[in-house]
Formats: sequence, C-alpha cells, structure tokens
Amino acid sequence: MATVAITPDQDVITGEIFIAAPPARVFQAITDPDQMRHWWGAREMYHLTDSKADVRVGGNWSSDGVGVDGKTFRVAGEYLEVDPPRLLVHTWIASWCGPSTKTIVRWELEPQTVHSLHPKGPQSAGTGTLLRIRQQGFAGDPAAAADHSQGWKRVMGWLLAYLERGETIDTRR
Repeated sequence: MATVAITPDQDVITGEIFIAAPPARVFQAITDPDQMRHWWGAREMYHLTDSKADVRVGGNWSSDGVGVDGKTFRVAGEYLEVDPPRLLVHTWIASWCGPSTKTIVRWELEPQTVHSLHPKGPQSAGTGTLLRIRQQGFAGDPAAAADHSQGWKRVMGWLLAYLERGETIDTRR
C-alpha cells in the first residue's frame, strides 16, 4: 500500500511503496511510453493516448490523455537526472495547472530483499523495490499539492498492480 504525505509548508509531496519487482523492471515501467499507456490511468477517470520519452539528461518526456468527461490534458517535462535503475528526476508541467506551475519529480528506486519466515529461520523469498517519489514546487498552491498527493497514491497503486499482477487499465478493477 502506498503512503503519501505533504510537508507542513505544502510545498513537497512524498510517497513510498514496496513493489515485488526488481528496480530495473520498475524503472522500465516508468520510462517506457508503451508500458505507461497500459498502466497509468483508470477507465473511470482518464487514460493516456500518447506518451514520449527521451530518457537522458536534457531529454524531454510527455504524456497526453483524455478524461472520461472528454477533456484532454498534457503533462510534460525535461529529464534532469537519469541513473538507471536507481534514480529518475524530471520537471513536471501539467496543462491543468497552467504553464507557470513547474514542479520537480524525483523517483528513487531502492533494491530490497524480501524474507519469508521458515521453521529453520528467515529465508530469502526474492527481490523487490522500495519506490520513493518526491514532487516539489507547490509553494503557494495548497490545492494543487492536495490534488497531486491523491494522484500519486493512485499512480503508485496502478504501478504495483501492473508489475505484480499484470493488471492494465483494461483489466484492472
């Protein structure tokens, strides 16, 4: 389950979730436009219609989509740091916030070993990723911070469902 918090000054959103998939697999799912179209969104909310990603420092990314109400949206930015499969940092400019609201999103992927209990002692049961997300730059717009914090909680859940159970927008309930 994802945990998400907003700092008291309402400038920073932080989120964290454990995903039972190695960091390289998680990194691929968050940077591959084809995969993103399969998991980012929900039938009753919105879905992506196009995504692009030039995953390198200075490269651009964008995701276009449409809501169930028929309204289109765009989220885009520039990659600031790329260190596969541990770190991805990029700017985030969302059409619904206006061009003057530019935040920075940081994805940290930390490998984790999962242990299971066994009568003979703990046994390694596989690997996973502790995913931490941080979005900064909401000072002066607490409503945007609140909306994005709810959004990140959903996004992390969708990512987990995609990577652990193979659920897509079309198959997820």
